[in-house]
Amino acid sequence: MDPRMDENRAWWDEMVALHADAPFYDLEAVRGGASALDRIEQSEVGDVEHASLLHLQCHFGLSTLSLARMGARVTGVDFSPAAIALARRLAIEFGVDARFACCELSAVPRQIPEAFDVVFTSYGVLSWLPDLAGWAAVVAHALRPGGRFHLIELHPAACMFDDEAPDVRLRYPYFRGPDPVRRERPGSYAVPDTDTVHQVTYSWAAAISDVLGALLDVGLQLESFHEFTTCHEQLRPWLVPTEDGQWTTPPELPAVPLVYAVRATRPG
Repeated sequence: MDPRMDENRAWWDEMVALHADAPFYDLEAVRGGASALDRIEQSEVGDVEHASLLHLQCHFGLSTLSLARMGARVTGVDFSPAAIALARRLAIEFGVDARFACCELSAVPRQIPEAFDVVFTSYGVLSWLPDLAGWAAVVAHALRPGGRFHLIELHPAACMFDDEAPDVRLRYPYFRGPDPVRRERPGSYAVPDTDTVHQVTYSWAAAISDVLGALLDVGLQLESFHEFTTCHEQLRPWLVPTEDGQWTTPPELPAVPLVYAVRATRPG
């Protein structure tokens, strides 16, 4: 594996226990029956009852288990052994029928060869992938004819802004270049003030044109594309809260797109 991905996996392995205790994920609420899916995810995915569903890059499985509670027959996949181990424990604890597999994204067609009614992935997933064409091929392979793919993702325009400075300024690329963005800092988006052993991560810009192009190149048909000016997290320091607990651009600034959603299908 790419040594940069080894660094990323070590980082994610360390984050699992920290994220499980973080208010950002609110494990106790999900334990009590709340859904880990926000309103955008629920609206975009819609009815999954009785559907076979593959959740790519599922972290420690809270959204996967929420989809199972909605009636889907779920399989969650992540490359972090620590994440998958916790997901399996939570499935048993919650009494939810769910399958979890630990493997690299590129290995999904070999390890999970069956086709699914729905493939789902959301929030902060594409920036960790150096190969969008390979990602799209995995998605297409995993869908049965007529199956649908849902991507809900942080908008790359919003991700161009500095995530540490309180003022509004550009820092990160929109278009993918030859080299990834290297960050070295403690903590994570969910536990920003925590000292951690693994502090180096690598990420790749994922322009919307690259994402849609990759999906179209593997033969998927675009069914819908939506952009949203609200987000469930304070993606940048200068965002302000809304009355319903979301985050958005302050009124003195033009609205910035924070989230987008894609629905695509495999022709059948």
